[in-house]
Amino acid sequence: MSETEIIAGLDLGTTKVCAVVAETTEDGGIDIIGVGSVPSRGLKKGVVVNIDATVHSIENAIREAEVTAGCEIHTVITDVSGSHIRGFNSHGVVKLRNPEVDRADVDRVLNAARVLALPADRDILHVLPQGFVLDDQDGIPWPVGMSGSQLEAHAHVITTATAAVNNVVKCCQRAGLHVADVVLAPLAVAEAVVTPAEKELAVALVDVGAGTTDVLVFHQGRLKHTAVLSLGGNHVTNDVAAGLQTPFREAEFIKVRHGCALARLVVGDQMVEVPTVGGRAARVLARRTLAEIIEARMEEIFTLARNQLVKSGFDEGLHSGIVLSGGGVQMEGIVALAESIFQVPVRLGVVLGSEENSGATAAAMENTWMAAATGLVQYGAQPHDSMPAYAAQGGARGRWLQTVKGWFEGVVPTPQAVWNRLRRAS
Repeated sequence: MSETEIIAGLDLGTTKVCAVVAETTEDGGIDIIGVGSVPSRGLKKGVVVNIDATVHSIENAIREAEVTAGCEIHTVITDVSGSHIRGFNSHGVVKLRNPEVDRADVDRVLNAARVLALPADRDILHVLPQGFVLDDQDGIPWPVGMSGSQLEAHAHVITTATAAVNNVVKCCQRAGLHVADVVLAPLAVAEAVVTPAEKELAVALVDVGAGTTDVLVFHQGRLKHTAVLSLGGNHVTNDVAAGLQTPFREAEFIKVRHGCALARLVVGDQMVEVPTVGGRAARVLARRTLAEIIEARMEEIFTLARNQLVKSGFDEGLHSGIVLSGGGVQMEGIVALAESIFQVPVRLGVVLGSEENSGATAAAMENTWMAAATGLVQYGAQPHDSMPAYAAQGGARGRWLQTVKGWFEGVVPTPQAVWNRLRRAS
C-alpha cells in the first residue's frame, strides 16, 4: 500500500457495507478520494450468515468506491465485529539479549503476552500494548532505546471466533480482493471519531450498531477495556414494529424520521402516521408513544454499557466523557438520555477531519455510518506498536508456530499454557 499510496477500507456492517478509498499524504495523513455504500444482505449481528449475498454486497460497494475514486481496488483493510469478540488484559516477560531495548525486544515481549491457553475455535486478533516495565521501572509507554535486563509488557488482547474472521476473509477473496489486515470494527471507529487528547485523559466509545453495541475504554492513549453487547439499533426497531403494529421496514423509517430517545422532549400533540399490514388504512399515533418505546430500549442499552464501565473500573474516571457513534444513536434526545444514565459529558462522534474534504466526500464522512470504513484507512496509514492484527498463519497451526517461535525468542510462557497450546494444535 505504501508503494501506491492508496489505502482502501471495507466495513462489513449488519445494515450497510461501506468502502472508503484514501490517498496517503506526505505528512502521514490521508485524503479521502472515494466512497461507496450499499445495503448489507449477508450479515447478521456483524457475522457473515450468507457468503454469496455478502460477496455481492462487497462487489457493489467496491465498484461504487472505484467509480468515485477513479481507480481500481485490489487490496483492502477490512473489519470484524459481533458478540464473539472477547477482550482481556495479559502480561508478558522476556530477558533482554542486549543492554539496550530495540524493536525486536518489544516484539518478543508482546509475543509473550499472546502465549495464552485459547480454545481451538478462537484466535487472537490484536495484542495492544498498554505499558511496559523495564527491570523495576514501570509506567514506560515505549521502551526502545532504554537500558535494562528484563522487559515486561502489559497488553490488551482481543480474540475472535476463528470461523467468523475466516468467513470475512473468504468473502473478500471471492470478491477478488486481497485482505491486507483485519481490524476490530469499534477500534476502527475510535480511530475515526475519538481524538488523541480524549484517549489520553480517559474516554469511552459506545458504538450502537444494528445488531450489537460495542464499548471501548481508553486511558493514557491505550485501550483498557473491550465489551460487546448483544443489543443494537435493530432491537429498537423491533420494539417499534411490535408496539406500533407496523412492518419492520416501516418501523425503521419511522424511527429514523420521527424517533426521539427522550419522551419528555416531545412537546405538544405531535402525531405520526403509521402504516399497517393487510391492506388496512394507516393509523395516526402520538409521537410521544413512539418516543416512550425508543427510550425504554435505549435506556436498557446504555445501562448495560454503563455496567461495563463499572466493570472496567473507569465509570467515575472518564475525564473526557463518552463518545457515541453508530446508526443507532442518530436521533433527537440521544445525548440527553445518555448523559442522564452515564452521568458524564456525552458527545456524538463525527469523523475527524471531515471538514478538510469537500463535496459528496465530506457529506459522506459526516455520517457516522462511514466512521468504521474511514477509521480503517486511517489505521492503515499509521504505524502501530501492536502485534499484526491478523497473521496469515491463523488457526491451530499458527498458534503452535507462535508458541515454538516464542521458545527460540526467549518468551517464557507458563508450562500449563504451553501444554494446552500443543494439545489443541495436535
